[in-house]
Amino acid sequence: MAEITSMGHSFGGSPDAHKNIFDLGEFVGDLTVEDDASSDDVSLDGLQQELEECKDDDVVANILSKGIKLREHTKGVENNLRKVELDSIQDYIKESDNLVSLHDQILECDSILTQMETLLSGFQTEIGSISSDIKILQEKSMDMGLKLKNRKVAESKLAKFVEDIIVPPRMVDVIVDGEVNDEYLRTLEILSKKLKFTDADPTAKTSKALKDVQPELEKLRQKAVSKVFDFIVQKLYALRKPKTNIQILQQSVLLKYKYLIVFLMEHGKEIYLEVRAAYIDTMNKVLSAHFRAYIQASEKLQLDIVTSTDLIGVEARSTSLFSIAREPLKNRSAVFALGDRINILKEIDQPALIPHIAEASSAKYPYEVLFRSLHKLLMDTATSEYLFCDDFFGEESIFFDIFSGPFAVIEEHLNTILPNSYDAIGLMLMILITHQHQLTMSRRRIPCLDSYLDKVNISLWPRFKVVFDLHLSSLRNANIKTLWEDDIHPHYVMRRYAEFTASLIRLNVEYGDGQLDLNLERLRMAVDDLLVKLAKMFPKPKQQIVFLINNYDVAIAVLKEAGPEGGKIQMHFEELLKSNTALFVEELLFEHFSDLIKFVKIRGSEDPSSPSDRPVTIAEVEPIVKDFANRWKAAIELMHKDVITSFSNFLCGMEILRAALTQLLLYYTRLSDCIKKIPGGSALNKDLVSISSIMYEIRKYSRTF
Repeated sequence: MAEITSMGHSFGGSPDAHKNIFDLGEFVGDLTVEDDASSDDVSLDGLQQELEECKDDDVVANILSKGIKLREHTKGVENNLRKVELDSIQDYIKESDNLVSLHDQILECDSILTQMETLLSGFQTEIGSISSDIKILQEKSMDMGLKLKNRKVAESKLAKFVEDIIVPPRMVDVIVDGEVNDEYLRTLEILSKKLKFTDADPTAKTSKALKDVQPELEKLRQKAVSKVFDFIVQKLYALRKPKTNIQILQQSVLLKYKYLIVFLMEHGKEIYLEVRAAYIDTMNKVLSAHFRAYIQASEKLQLDIVTSTDLIGVEARSTSLFSIAREPLKNRSAVFALGDRINILKEIDQPALIPHIAEASSAKYPYEVLFRSLHKLLMDTATSEYLFCDDFFGEESIFFDIFSGPFAVIEEHLNTILPNSYDAIGLMLMILITHQHQLTMSRRRIPCLDSYLDKVNISLWPRFKVVFDLHLSSLRNANIKTLWEDDIHPHYVMRRYAEFTASLIRLNVEYGDGQLDLNLERLRMAVDDLLVKLAKMFPKPKQQIVFLINNYDVAIAVLKEAGPEGGKIQMHFEELLKSNTALFVEELLFEHFSDLIKFVKIRGSEDPSSPSDRPVTIAEVEPIVKDFANRWKAAIELMHKDVITSFSNFLCGMEILRAALTQLLLYYTRLSDCIKKIPGGSALNKDLVSISSIMYEIRKYSRTF
């Protein structure tokens, strides 16, 4: 309806509206296309292009197709518009009643909305008033909340102040009359807090309540300090009782009441110093007595293996009969040999010996065993005491005051033992034990024995050097006449040296002391000189060589038994053995086949076919060949017996015999080659011994080893 009304206003509302309508007929007139084309004023350029562009328009296409003129089409349009206008007017007339009703309803709604607006404006005014009241109430609430918070803060501070400064009757009863137990400890903590509060809090210092409370707190402090002192001193006296297990008493009793020490440190410094001094004095005396008693009991278990005369280069017969009688013969082997004594290094962490149990079994031990046991006890005791002092007193320095006594007892003992110790192996074992103990304390992260163990180490090395130099001097200054024995077998001095050297080399593997290696080299040079001097006492060169071979062989055997650590010293003796073996082979062969060897060495290298003043002849060779053929087997048998009786080591003797037979074969082969070159030498073939026969004899003796 609105669209129709609009169209009515546009097309049929007034006569002026008809005038404003675009009249195409009036604008174009009655012109035809032919007239337009003949006109000179109007240009029709581009008409064809415009018609092509508008050919898709339905109206234009319809006009062009039907050939209707524009004026006629315009009139048809106007008639249609007028008809539509008239129809619209009729529709408006039909709906006039509805429009009037709609107008009345709109007026009624407008009246209602006006009333609603008035009502809502009243509500808005009332809400504004309520918002103002709420804001006022909110401000009052915040003010009251702030006052309440301030009152609570004041109340809490006042309550805390009262709680910190007041002295409850129960606390007084416990401090004055109560026994020292867990409740007493808790009460002491409360008293400590109150004392700290009255001393440090500025509010308490200016309060009037302090004047009433402070005297009472001071009386309680004095009573508590006195009671704590008596209690701790009583416990310290328990440490002095015989057969008291100190560690258990410390862990189960004293540590349980360690707050007593804290209380004394904070509120009774003078009494704390007295308690500290009393504990130091008690433990110093108790531990000193324990270690002194342990050392005295251990001394009864000591096995004296080495004396001042037990040196490498000292004559065996010069050893006192008394010194031999006072120790079992089976222990004499441990003077220079390490043997089972090295097992002490594997038992480094074993518990300390219990003297009365060992004494009951009549057991005796070398001193290094007692040394390890003593220091194992020292380490365990020191570790326990160090940790206790740190936990109970809160200071590590107290340990050194306590252990000054035990250290002095042990050092006094060592100062008595070491100057009289001539056991170089035992001293080296003690050095290694001390080194292992240092590593143990390092693993425990306990530094309290560092300086003591360093001091022990510093004491052991000089004594070891002194004893080692005694052995060295005994070799350098040895009396050759008293040491020499008319015996080509290994000398006891060489066996002593080999065992002693092998022991020290084995012990030095893990420790790796370079200075000890240098000292062992000096010792080796000294024993070399001594052996050569002893060998020269034999009248025959062969005996000298046999003596040297036997001694070199025993040194190599002992060094090999000790392990693969013989190193340069073992290699040195192997070279000497090799060179002297070659000399002995020559001596042995020369003794039985001197003519053969002389001929081969002097004449064997000459060429019989070359011109010479004195050529090799059959007459010169024939006696040698026949002599060898007659007695070579008997000579080999004599060589075998000689070797068997000359060398202590059967394997070494057989090796030497094989080397001698091999060398003999070489000499005889050279003789045979020489005979082949002599004119007419074939005549001697019937007397020559075949190489295979000699090889058979060599294999026969080789089978014996």
